[in-house]
Amino acid sequence: MADARDVSLDYLVGKTDMELDSSTLNRIREVTALPDEDRKQVFMVVNALIRDFKLKKLMPIKQQSPG
Repeated sequence: MADARDVSLDYLVGKTDMELDSSTLNRIREVTALPDEDRKQVFMVVNALIRDFKLKKLMPIKQQSPG
């Protein structure tokens, strides 16, 4: 059933509220298979992207002045 809905079994049975599709899970598996140094680099980039996303959400949107 989890495969048919393209979600994890944990999500399906209520162990988590985070829905991960099979594509995301496959990416996570690929990252965990990388050598330690490569995996650290991937997480550095991901952490920077998450940090930037959170900062953008906190900043008020600047209104463009006409002309």
